[in-house]
Amino acid sequence: MNDEFPAGGMELTHILVISDLARAVTFYRDVLGAELVREYGGSSAVFSFQGAWLLLVTGGGPTADKPTVTFTPPGDPDRVSHAMTIRVPDCMAAYETLRSRGAEFLTPPVASDWEVRAFFRDPDGHLLEISEARGG
Repeated sequence: MNDEFPAGGMELTHILVISDLARAVTFYRDVLGAELVREYGGSSAVFSFQGAWLLLVTGGGPTADKPTVTFTPPGDPDRVSHAMTIRVPDCMAAYETLRSRGAEFLTPPVASDWEVRAFFRDPDGHLLEISEARGG
């Protein structure tokens, strides 16, 4: 029996529940610049982005393998239970590029002693952050 976990060949995929697949695909492909790998039956899309996998799925009720779980997009974009951070070499440059592609930021980049960061949302309200490390 092989009880090694994690094991070679494993990869992590982050699942985001979205309400409109076409709108989400446009955002992740055209605004964020993620690579669309494939779509499944109008209800999900797989992206590759900076060494990570993103799976966008439309909501849905319980299934045999998750009998008590319902997938829904965020109900309130101001109440966050998860977020994704993208480490960038130049936060202001990334901010300007993403804004030019249609990203709507909560504020312009904010600097502290240790980082410069800015937050934006996808069309369903999932929170994303760009962050530039500073100092030691």
